[in-house]
Amino acid sequence: MPRPPHTAPVAGTDRRLLTMPEIAELAQVKRPVVSTWRRRYADFPTPVSETAGRSVFDAAQVAEWLIVTGRGNAALDDLKAELALHGIAAQAHIFGPQRLLEVLGSLLCLRKLDERPLTGDDVDGIETADNQTLWAAVLRRAERMDAEDEFVLRELHSVGEEAAPLARLAEDMVEAAYSERSAYEWLLSARSRLGLHTLAADAAAPELQSLLVQLADLPARTERGESVTVADPYTRTGDLLAALIDDTENPEQITALAADPDERMARITRRRLLLAGVDELALDVQTGRDLEERLADPDLIITQLPYRPGEDRRVLTALEDIERIADLLGPGCTALVLGPADALVDALPGTEEAQFRSALLRANIVETVITLPGGMLPYRPGYRTALWTLTRGPVAAAKGNVLLADISDQPLTEAVRDRLVEDVLLWRAEGLRARDGHDPRYGRVVRVADLDRAFGGPLTPPAPPASQLLSRTVTERPALITEAEAALERAAERARSHDDAHGPYRSGVLRRTGPRPQRTTLNALIKQGRVTRLKGHRIDEQHITGDGHYPVFGPEELTGRAPMGKRRIDRLVLAALYEHAALTEPGDLVYTLTPELGLHIDHDGLGVAAFPSRVLRVNPAATRPLTPRVLAALLSAARGTGRGPGAVRPVHHIENCPIPDLDPDDVRRFDALLAEIDHREQLLRAQADALAEARRLTVAGLADGTLTLDQH
Repeated sequence: MPRPPHTAPVAGTDRRLLTMPEIAELAQVKRPVVSTWRRRYADFPTPVSETAGRSVFDAAQVAEWLIVTGRGNAALDDLKAELALHGIAAQAHIFGPQRLLEVLGSLLCLRKLDERPLTGDDVDGIETADNQTLWAAVLRRAERMDAEDEFVLRELHSVGEEAAPLARLAEDMVEAAYSERSAYEWLLSARSRLGLHTLAADAAAPELQSLLVQLADLPARTERGESVTVADPYTRTGDLLAALIDDTENPEQITALAADPDERMARITRRRLLLAGVDELALDVQTGRDLEERLADPDLIITQLPYRPGEDRRVLTALEDIERIADLLGPGCTALVLGPADALVDALPGTEEAQFRSALLRANIVETVITLPGGMLPYRPGYRTALWTLTRGPVAAAKGNVLLADISDQPLTEAVRDRLVEDVLLWRAEGLRARDGHDPRYGRVVRVADLDRAFGGPLTPPAPPASQLLSRTVTERPALITEAEAALERAAERARSHDDAHGPYRSGVLRRTGPRPQRTTLNALIKQGRVTRLKGHRIDEQHITGDGHYPVFGPEELTGRAPMGKRRIDRLVLAALYEHAALTEPGDLVYTLTPELGLHIDHDGLGVAAFPSRVLRVNPAATRPLTPRVLAALLSAARGTGRGPGAVRPVHHIENCPIPDLDPDDVRRFDALLAEIDHREQLLRAQADALAEARRLTVAGLADGTLTLDQH
């Protein structure tokens, strides 16, 4: 979002200012750290002004101090980029976000066309220190380099000399990003932060862009030295084309065609593709709803169908859009079309829609149909998407068939993308393979005739992929179920042996008739030396892994939101970075009050209590000793440790909650009873775990058709 006015440049200059919270954001540290720097280091920049107790600093001085001292967590390149973004946001309230983006993009494009910096001591033989002279020089260069107004001229003519600081800002961006292209891509990636939500609303998630680029397989074409024509008939800001061109090392081999009905969007895309390295004469970005093949026939089409709200969305409209794209397909051309799942994969309610989709399938141009996970358009989380890949003249082994894949239940990780891309590319290259060949991991090959007979049915795999049915996990299921049944029998036998040795469970509780125990508090126990309280340690999340040496006990583990032992820390990392950290000892009671009371007895020791967790250690040599089990049970039953709805803290601190001060004999008997209960719970849990494993495997096998049941 644009920065508030206090971050604007000082009047008459392009000097950018930062408040202390903004310095913390720039350096990627907490706000109090900046106060500490200011107090501790005499060379920290002095404020430019103090208004209502708020200090404002020169952004360039702050950035220089951070770079020289190496303080903060921001990398050098990120620091320069963020500093430039502060300058851009400071100008947004002057020009408006849309015009600001267009003017800055035009300045970067002009710099690329002219192959010279925008500012300097001497440009075009005239001094450019003052704004009027500088902007006049910029306009002369624009009129010379873009006489036909293809890229920059109208945007630069739309503003006056007040935009001269933007020329200097564009130079800062290039210095931070090392090239005009990188600077423009970085600027567009920050469009939502600048308040340009309309430009960001249709942007696909980065992992989806990566999938589309991998499926396009552009490097395989350019590496052969071919000239490749790529096209996007619904380009918007050109995100997909830019990602595609970024995947090749030879953008000069690319001819780019694009179209968008919004002229401003088309000009943004035109500048973007030029900066991406596409030759000016190999670039044709049109304004309109239909893409005309004026330069060349496309070899590769990558596009996203226009988004329409649910109340205005018609399945037939989306299918007609796909038909127009299919008309652009020539021999050897491949198209990737991202669109609404209700038109591309869902069952169709109407006869007309079903006939239209069946006609597209029978035309033998649909290569694959992929159902994607939700959330692929971050600004439209409820918009379900799917992907069609089209080709004209598929290989003979693929004719009459289509590959249906469904990854809607999986995150689009790199591993998932790689496996799916391998499925599609092998299908594109070879079609149906022999039995000993490659079986798709995420899809099934289905005959178009079968889909046509279903007439409007869903385009999803009719069964799990063959590779899943033949996987080792599936073939070993009967043995795993037998093993789970044996584990259940062993657990039951241990429980029976325990009952035989100890008899049925008897707590031996009686109603107390004498005086009740005196009340005490945890604070009193600590003062008496019966319990010791130890602080938890602040552990950086990036140092916590799944395969370290020591378990980490945080609020997640203590409140049952995460399994014990899943988060761990390496002992060398702990020793090197947390020299004052102490490990737990066997019998330590780890507790937290955030977000609620959580207690855990670490019977093994050698764990790390992560703040806000703390440790209570009982003293067995005390006059009236407690045990960890008894202390944990009494604290869990103490009143006042919870909090009501909307409360920010418990009624009482746990240290002040009253608990009974039990007699030593009661403590001993209570501890023995709790130990017996814990042991019986473990025996029952072993049986429950074995039953759950047997159930899971059996249900999975019957659900995918790989198991059946003995009639006996």
